[in-house]
Amino acid sequence: MKDYRKDFPLLSYYHEKGRGIAYLDNAATTQKPFSVLRAEEEFYTHKNANPHRGAYDLSMAATKVLEDVREKTKRWLNVPKDGEIIFTKNASESLNLVAYSYGMHAISAGDEILLAVSEHHSNLVPWQMVAKAKGAVLSYLYLDEEGRITAEEVKKKITDKTKLVAIAQVSNVTGCISPLEDIIGLAHKRDAVVVVDGTQGAPHLTVDLEKMDADFYAFSGHKMLGPMGIGILYGKKQHLESMPPFLYGGDMIEYVKEQSATFAPLPQKFEAGTQNMGSIAGFGAAIAYLEGVGMKKLQALEKELTGYLLEKLGNIPYVSIVGSSGPENRIGVVPFVIEGVHPHDVVTILNKDSVAIRAGNHCAQPLHAYLKVPATCRASVYLYNTRDDIDRLADSLKGVRRWLGYGA
Repeated sequence: MKDYRKDFPLLSYYHEKGRGIAYLDNAATTQKPFSVLRAEEEFYTHKNANPHRGAYDLSMAATKVLEDVREKTKRWLNVPKDGEIIFTKNASESLNLVAYSYGMHAISAGDEILLAVSEHHSNLVPWQMVAKAKGAVLSYLYLDEEGRITAEEVKKKITDKTKLVAIAQVSNVTGCISPLEDIIGLAHKRDAVVVVDGTQGAPHLTVDLEKMDADFYAFSGHKMLGPMGIGILYGKKQHLESMPPFLYGGDMIEYVKEQSATFAPLPQKFEAGTQNMGSIAGFGAAIAYLEGVGMKKLQALEKELTGYLLEKLGNIPYVSIVGSSGPENRIGVVPFVIEGVHPHDVVTILNKDSVAIRAGNHCAQPLHAYLKVPATCRASVYLYNTRDDIDRLADSLKGVRRWLGYGA
């Protein structure tokens, strides 16, 4: 197996300074390979101009970068039509765009919006606001003992009143993959629209949006080796064409008069202002890097690392894995707690050994309340991680309770 770590300068930098960093917080953000950083530099060094604004060479070169990456994203996701890929600054903005431009116009009093209790706040709070403003009802899918959404729960909760389902493809807390085929199929039989948060799905799974048939799909580039500041929203063309713009201003208009305005066609209608062009160029390079690795190879590597992580955590006394302790139907995200130790103390102690994981509620407070766990630790792997990273995590965890004065 190739040592992908050599492609990531931050990991090399910390290795040269000493033992290196065991970076296991990939669900929050991933590291960036040289090719992504060079793509950003290349844009600002040789092509820096405003896209869609000028008829001179630099502006046309910037426009080509923008539209080439849009086309690459279409192919990556198997998007069937032009105009269905919108650039935003992150998944949160993408989901807010759908909530305000679609939800506020399509949801009426008495309608039901169905969510999973495990949703990230970015795919939950906007729907709370829509429900409150429109007099709609929020309904929730709850998890089984393994932390999974079951087909039976989906069948029970989707009704004739359900007008919209907002669901994460993969939970950012448990790593469990949602039964999207069941959810989307049942929702569409009731003429309900499905909004998928693909933030933890796109970096880890092969995504075929034509086959998936979701109405909207959102994710962030920085969780799949790309730069921060770039997000993607896919929307079915019939929805996007009927929706009003989310933001107003430059590059999204057709004509402006003193008392009225008309708007540009898709996708520009939803791309007001100057785009984050350096990040868009870097995002295109991130897709190219993952294409070079191959998603099947990435998934095989991640499955092996996840199994090893679950095994090592399961062998440590006082460590309890939250949710499923099996490697099936999940990505490499594993939440856990240590008896008698707050997760924030855990990560502070691990940091002394240059082991980086996440602690807290992971922007999923309703899920933690449902699980009756105030906070969790979360370790998450990606393609540049190794068994040594996981061994370092396990070795450091074994000393956490002793460090706080427990006998073991």
